[in-house]
Amino acid sequence: MTPLDQIDLNSLTIFDAVAEAGSFTAAADRLGVAKARISVQIARLERQLGVSLFTRTTRQVAPTDAGRALHAQCQPLLRALSDALAQAGSDQGELSGMLRISTTALQVAHSIGPALVQFMARHPRITVDLRTADKVADMIAEGIDLSFRMGWLRDSTQRAIKLGEFTQHVVAAPSYLQRRGYPATPQDLAQHDWVALSLMRTPHTWTFTGADGAGTVVQTASRIQVDSPAALLALIEQGAGMTVMEGQTLSASFKAGTVVELLAQWSLPRGGMYAVLPPGRQAPARVRAFIDFYRAYLQRADTI
Repeated sequence: MTPLDQIDLNSLTIFDAVAEAGSFTAAADRLGVAKARISVQIARLERQLGVSLFTRTTRQVAPTDAGRALHAQCQPLLRALSDALAQAGSDQGELSGMLRISTTALQVAHSIGPALVQFMARHPRITVDLRTADKVADMIAEGIDLSFRMGWLRDSTQRAIKLGEFTQHVVAAPSYLQRRGYPATPQDLAQHDWVALSLMRTPHTWTFTGADGAGTVVQTASRIQVDSPAALLALIEQGAGMTVMEGQTLSASFKAGTVVELLAQWSLPRGGMYAVLPPGRQAPARVRAFIDFYRAYLQRADTI
């Protein structure tokens, strides 16, 4: 067994970056160091431990069984150490450390990106690792500090903070409406081309409420379904059919006239915007600070 005092903590940090990034080059870019240093440190760590941590190819590196086991055990400890150091700095009144955020590309474009720029300007010792994906990330496995999601949370055990609500709208492009006409009632949607978002639990079933409070359930059918709100909006703007989308995503398209709201006299259920935290540990000060900052930003901008 290699004594702990013989292991350079920087080697473990570099090992963690390579395991996450999947290549020496990507890890070097993430850490802001030379690729040669990455290679030297990993080779030294492997010699000290007496095992191979990665298999190398010309395109990428992949953890060996020993590498995966070491990463699974070391990553939470490195995160905890990073949080402890950042907390020590924040106790002196200055936030610092890495903020790892998972969200969608559309949310980055509409509100999270501008809010992050302002937040980082106020806190120059904060660094950000922003990961965009339309599917929900495994926050523990990927080391995510904070995830922003819109919709309805399926897991009631999640540590989620509701930041606000959003509206839903039936929309289509002017080109589609010229070709197929406007729906007069929610029931007419069943006769139109529909583009469905497969991320939703019930992408074809919609409950509308009229001005008199009466509800009606409509079942649509789609020839196209997608797993990305960005792809959904692109298809709708090209005249592929009708769909339901939330108001924040549609704001720029409404202004540009690339989509038209339909059945405005009817309403759909409102959804929530949530900040989701990983289970089990206290959120670092920088995470709590950004949640508060982003909530205030949304209220000022009225973007929900």
